[in-house]
Amino acid sequence: MNGLIIVVIIIAVLLLIALAWAGIYNRLVKLRNWVEEAFAQIDVQLQKRNDLIPNLVNTVKGYAKHESETLEAVVKARQQLVNLPSDASAAEINAHSNELSGALSRLLVVAEQYPDLKANTNFTQLQASLEEIEKQIAVARQLFNSSVAQYNTTIQSVPNNIVAGVHHFTKKEMLQAPEEARAVPTVNFD
Repeated sequence: MNGLIIVVIIIAVLLLIALAWAGIYNRLVKLRNWVEEAFAQIDVQLQKRNDLIPNLVNTVKGYAKHESETLEAVVKARQQLVNLPSDASAAEINAHSNELSGALSRLLVVAEQYPDLKANTNFTQLQASLEEIEKQIAVARQLFNSSVAQYNTTIQSVPNNIVAGVHHFTKKEMLQAPEEARAVPTVNFD
């Protein structure tokens, strides 16, 4: 009789361990999928921006024919982002996206020099759409970094780290701001 009780206790303990293991594993899968979904949202916003850029460039081209260097920089940066391989890392995509954002900023500065262009309703609609998409990209990046932080914390916490190690859940990298964005701007009123 004592042997039967011990066997039942061992089976119950093993069953509890198996259920806990499955629960932890399922939570890790859910968090990993959230990270992938958050990155997919960034990808969707980047695609919206990429689709908008040719219209913006063509509109500006008509007004600023001698600004070809700026226009070419935008087209080149967009093309590099579009041509990234499907297995490109989040960091690579973010770096190319930041390069495109910089080129677009320079394009909008050029546009400020052309009053007729600024008054063009097509251009102002495109500019407003671009600004909205840039905001959505920023929100998507924040969501991605929050998802990555939650995922990384979970896979590094006990006892989750044991299950994560066995099933090869690895740490994800957060998106970083480019170095030039970290520089403190100089303000001079002289």
